[in-house]
Amino acid sequence: MNTKVTLFKQKKQVLLLKSSTILLLAFAVTFFPRLLQSLKVPAVVNLLHFAIVPFACVFALVNTRAKNHRQIANSQEILFSLLLFFSIIISSALLNKAGFINVILSFLLWTEPFMFILAITSLALSPTSLQKLRTGIIYFNLFHLILAFIQALALGLAGDFMQGVFFYSGSGHVVASSVSLSFGIYYFTSVKNQRRWLGFLVLSASIIHLVMADAKQVLLTFILGFAIFSLYKSKDPTKALIYLIGLIIFSIVFWWGMENLPALRAFKTWIRPELYGLDGEATQFKLLGINIIISRFHSPLNWFLGVGPGNSLDRLGQMFGDYTHILQPLGATVSDLPEVIWRINEEHWLGPVKGSSFFAPTFGWAAIWGDFGFLGLFAYLYLCSIIWRKICVDDLSKILLLTVATHGFIFTQMQEPAYMLSIATLISLRWHESQAQTF
Repeated sequence: MNTKVTLFKQKKQVLLLKSSTILLLAFAVTFFPRLLQSLKVPAVVNLLHFAIVPFACVFALVNTRAKNHRQIANSQEILFSLLLFFSIIISSALLNKAGFINVILSFLLWTEPFMFILAITSLALSPTSLQKLRTGIIYFNLFHLILAFIQALALGLAGDFMQGVFFYSGSGHVVASSVSLSFGIYYFTSVKNQRRWLGFLVLSASIIHLVMADAKQVLLTFILGFAIFSLYKSKDPTKALIYLIGLIIFSIVFWWGMENLPALRAFKTWIRPELYGLDGEATQFKLLGINIIISRFHSPLNWFLGVGPGNSLDRLGQMFGDYTHILQPLGATVSDLPEVIWRINEEHWLGPVKGSSFFAPTFGWAAIWGDFGFLGLFAYLYLCSIIWRKICVDDLSKILLLTVATHGFIFTQMQEPAYMLSIATLISLRWHESQAQTF
């Protein structure tokens, strides 16, 4: 009897180690393709995550041996919400006669981070497996941070070209800084006491990275995320007051820095009140994409199911242009609307090419609504609410999720696989660390 129990435990341990290895592989395939492409690896490497991330999720679910009822219930609710979102995408595709490959790719672009959270949190990870997964993620992020400083200090690629593993891409410095700062805060709050100095070093490096890369919107997303979380915490007056005081002090110090420190003066570039009124040019440009989508409605149902997957403001429309030779033979249907909007994006003086992605009309929340309508938007928000209620176990996890939501009002970062999987992984690790109570 004891021999059978021992063999079962050994088999379970092997499966968990395999699961953590496959999860690390899926993360690496999503995290490094831009860097590999810059080394002349074929561009198809950017598409590998579409196969490996779902495989890692299915492998984890099939091999999980979790017995915790709350853990099982969490997995079931996430699965149900994914199915609900998928059914709405199919409905939108049928209404707008979009191809099935549009449905698959659109679903994966929006839900890969939720799949990854499902995969990690569905596993009853042993301390060894958790440490292996955690160590791998830390090493990947440290490599990214070190590479960013090599680019800036050794190769003279500071500013927009300080992109770490996201070299070279249009908004790579924003994505790179977002990942660095998220990881820096995670590492600082997770390291053991005897290595506190290392936590300070990593956090300081991530902040310096943000400043040197001139990634102003990353700082804004964290400030807004922190501010929203402070309001959420208002039912706990003491904590809310602490967060509010911290935010005020930071704002005062940072404003002083913009006025007096050369390294921070770039943050003053877009402080121009005339751009932001109801009739301001920035406001009108930001809403342009939504207005164009509405002009393409052919049925009242479009309000509820959108104009179809890949047919509005999301990254899938741009992918169709970059990978036409791969996707069209698979039955992809291509609308001219994404091309029209992206051309405006490139030509307008406020757009991401000539101005800043902060003003772009192609932003996450509008893209979800544009493709799938209000039903799709509500289904996605339901997915987010599950993560907020069931998986975000501490303040940091909730703040990270709020920064993602804030990015969703700026540009297409909610569909940046490496960034979204990074946030999903950090939130999932915090969940496991909370369960294990080892950190």
